[in-house]
Amino acid sequence: MRVSHAGPRLGRSGLREYRGVTRGLALDLGSSRTRAWMPGLGVLPDTDTCDAADANAGPGPGGPVRRGRIVDPVTCGRMLDRIADRALGADRTGAVVVLSLPVLAGAGHRAAARELITALGPTTVIALDSARAAAACAGPRNGGPLLVVDIGAELTEVTLLVDGQVRDARQAETGLTDLAPLEPPTTVVRTVVDMVDEMRRQDRNGAVLGALRRGPLLAGGGAARSDITHRVAAGLSVPVRLPDDPATTVVRGAGLVLSSVLHHAGAAGTEDGRR
Repeated sequence: MRVSHAGPRLGRSGLREYRGVTRGLALDLGSSRTRAWMPGLGVLPDTDTCDAADANAGPGPGGPVRRGRIVDPVTCGRMLDRIADRALGADRTGAVVVLSLPVLAGAGHRAAARELITALGPTTVIALDSARAAAACAGPRNGGPLLVVDIGAELTEVTLLVDGQVRDARQAETGLTDLAPLEPPTTVVRTVVDMVDEMRRQDRNGAVLGALRRGPLLAGGGAARSDITHRVAAGLSVPVRLPDDPATTVVRGAGLVLSSVLHHAGAAGTEDGRR
């Protein structure tokens, strides 16, 4: 079993350690929805994370993942096992799982997530920051600074990437589920604008201003709502980048990393066989 961390740019030499893996699954474990991606199939039907909870066994209302933290590992593990069964079958040997995590996920959440994925039985687990996954899917390809704004059900993150590396990040336990029906998304939008303003005030190198000029990349379910995206653009006084199907941007980016791993692992295995 190999567990590693990766960004959207994986060099050929770094991928050789994954030789032998032939199947894979990319996962975006969210508070509301858990999304999966498979080579050749793309994004699989969503799993409702909240519905995974057993009302009689869970530690209270809601699902096993709350505010970006795993609060019910047993229920979460069962849900992930069902997803892996459908995608990879009962035997996951020779598979690689790419798991996206919030950029500012705490050590406890990261450890719990790694333990649950490892228990599924894949040969390799790759942990990937969600902002870098989003950038891999829909960010500019010429490097430079990029702001990724990920607005989820219970968590909002703003991350500054420079040449694919995390330089700064902010997180707020605010999301779409905090909005009442028909309520304007003022709270969520204000949260995003305040976090970007704080990053801009503390930026000594001009990277945040450069990223704003290029346009922040919006991802997550919140980016699929025009009332939010229009207000964010107005609040920041800049145009924003909107990918196709923003809710699946992160898992599709994780899928691109997975595809790269599988492609190069296969190439490395072929080269080894010729020697």
